Amino acid sequence: MDALLQLRRRSPRVVVGLMSGTSLDGVDAALARLSGSGTDLTVDSDGFVHVPYPKALRTLLRRNAAPESSSVRDLARLDVRLAGVYAEAVDSVLADAGRSREALDLVGSHGQTVQHLPDPANCAGEEVRATLQIGEPSTLATELGVPVVGNFRPSDMALGGQGAPLVPYFDHVTFTDPEEDRGLLNLGGIANLTVLPAGGTPDDVRAFDTGPANMVIDALAERLFDAPYDPDGQHADAGTPDHDFLADLLEGDFYRREPPKSTGRADFGADYVDHLLGAAQSRGLSAEDTMATATLLTAASVYQAYAQYVRPDQSIDVLIASGGGTHNDALMRMLRDAFAPIPVRTAADYGVDADAKEALCFAVLAHETVNGVPTNLPSVTGASRRTLLGSISVPGP
Repeated sequence: MDALLQLRRRSPRVVVGLMSGTSLDGVDAALARLSGSGTDLTVDSDGFVHVPYPKALRTLLRRNAAPESSSVRDLARLDVRLAGVYAEAVDSVLADAGRSREALDLVGSHGQTVQHLPDPANCAGEEVRATLQIGEPSTLATELGVPVVGNFRPSDMALGGQGAPLVPYFDHVTFTDPEEDRGLLNLGGIANLTVLPAGGTPDDVRAFDTGPANMVIDALAERLFDAPYDPDGQHADAGTPDHDFLADLLEGDFYRREPPKSTGRADFGADYVDHLLGAAQSRGLSAEDTMATATLLTAASVYQAYAQYVRPDQSIDVLIASGGGTHNDALMRMLRDAFAPIPVRTAADYGVDADAKEALCFAVLAHETVNGVPTNLPSVTGASRRTLLGSISVPGP
């Protein structure tokens, strides 16, 4: 524990944040120097890399993220296998910045979500909320020789929260403006929206998942075009959205639920894509029209969520997007059309790499956990109170 006590006193800290999202495409690693806490936090970004999962690993993860095909043995082995991939990602971002492991103080690892079940359900006679992220933090800490903070969601869920989204704390301390009401939109596998009132406190922050972002688009690209994603939204641009079909999709159960709410593959995974494809084919849509409709679904569901659950109480002056979806030109154009005259910009316009933002978030969350600072936001997750997020794994001497 001496190492943890020394880490508590160290400033600045060199921290790597790791994020592997619901797209199951790989792991993002962001290197940063962090000091201070809360609104006095200083974040100096020193590097970012994306390490794709090998195809065999990606296939195995997808199989085990589906309840009907998952295996306890596979999950146990993937838990260790992913820790090795995460260690490689840490080494890669350190090497890219010209640093060694000896320079590293701490790692924050989100882990790979294979199940997220935030709504209470019966388990052997008791109602429980549950979530499972794999990529064992203790294995990673032992491999790297530095403390690792992982398992960020369960403590919030133990207090009745959704355990998601987690990015709003980072949004609050890095993007809150004294005069401008801002919306922060993350376009990962799932889209989530954070609302930051001008000069607001943590209790003023609102955030929730709005529906799929890249998850459905990527799955359709693989099935329709044998590609991992739609490059620059080219296939969507070549098609015409079916607005009647879109209206039907927007009537889905998740969209009608009021926040706080979070989602994932349980709502928008393989079964959802099967249904969408079957309905598109029955309507005679081409592959390009289907992609255009699915891409518009992301943009329209974000705006619908804003219009229904945010705008009546808090309008925004600007929408700031981040995540892999910012590279989809068709999606970004659809968002700009939906939100006009509200401008839609990217995090890069504010000095934050749009691809690195989520990984940076987990560097910050790990840093604050070591500081003893609660980083869940009950106004976002629905938890009964603030709490520390994450468990700390400390390697032996």
